[in-house]
Amino acid sequence: MRPVHGKRIVAVLAAGGLTLAAASCGKAPTSSPSGSSTSAAAAYNACMVTDTGGIDDRSFNASAWAGMQAAAKADSNVKAKYVSSTAETDYEPNLRQFTTQKCNFILAVGGLMADATKKVATENSSSQFGIVDSSSPAPNVFPMQFATDEAAFLAGYLAAGYSKTGKVATWGGLKIPPVTVFMDGFADGVAYYNKQKSKNVQVLGWDKTKQNGTFAESFTDQNKGKTITNTFVAQGADVVMPVAGGTGLGAGDVAKASSGKVSVIWVDQDGCNSAAQYCDVFLTTVQKNITDAVEKAVDTGAKGQTLAPSPGYLGTLANNGVSIAPYHNFDSKVDSALKAEVDQLKQQIISGAVKVQSANAPQ
Repeated sequence: MRPVHGKRIVAVLAAGGLTLAAASCGKAPTSSPSGSSTSAAAAYNACMVTDTGGIDDRSFNASAWAGMQAAAKADSNVKAKYVSSTAETDYEPNLRQFTTQKCNFILAVGGLMADATKKVATENSSSQFGIVDSSSPAPNVFPMQFATDEAAFLAGYLAAGYSKTGKVATWGGLKIPPVTVFMDGFADGVAYYNKQKSKNVQVLGWDKTKQNGTFAESFTDQNKGKTITNTFVAQGADVVMPVAGGTGLGAGDVAKASSGKVSVIWVDQDGCNSAAQYCDVFLTTVQKNITDAVEKAVDTGAKGQTLAPSPGYLGTLANNGVSIAPYHNFDSKVDSALKAEVDQLKQQIISGAVKVQSANAPQ
């Protein structure tokens, strides 16, 4: 995954709750996309290829689809549809099917799709592509990337301050930059807390310096997520941040069975919205506001405006492209002084007073 070069865009995107409509797909559909009835000539066809986690991953695929649907709801000329990838070998054929269907905008969801997107986009230079969590050298690919290390830094500080055992953990689905950037930020947030408070809260599951840690090798295996989380809990961790899509729900299972002793920090979508059954164990969520970024990209294309590949879009704390979610059921459990420190730290990161750095972050 190559970083985006050039100046970061600081674009304020409207934030708001979006309801993900239920949908299911297998092969790329050949019928007309969903949306209000308009003439075929007026339609702007926005087509999405999911990563292997599927449309119901309660994470980045679901977030992207919510953005597609929001764009279709806002503009009746936009027709949104998707196809699910069940294996990495599906990426290229799924993208190709959408080029033959004359989609106006083809969105690849996830950094693992970078090579397939580059290949298909290069061969179809007249088609407009977008990709979440990766850059691309192809001039017809609009990259949407997120400085999740900034928001994860806040989550790490929060976890360290909330922990009763002095041990917290993070683990990933796959060892790829869009995953490890969360883990880097989390570890640095804990380290910053330790420095400020003269504490020694330990991070299990990830060594930022060595770039070594624990990975499930899956974004769908909930049982594997449960096993990994149980291991860290047995080692003393009482706050766990899985960065693993549906696999991470296993951490929710462990926390629910702990009678309040273990809490989870979710990622991507606010867990109390995307996985509400686990809301009572979600301390917060490191949000990557994919929904807003995708909606804005589709809306821009539908209006006939150019989606510039460089610098593309970069979500930061400053433009609300990344954030931490409300504390929800933990609001009364998190000390007010700790909340204030997290709020202050956010402003210090935005101002540059506190530097957040990760080799895995888009530049």
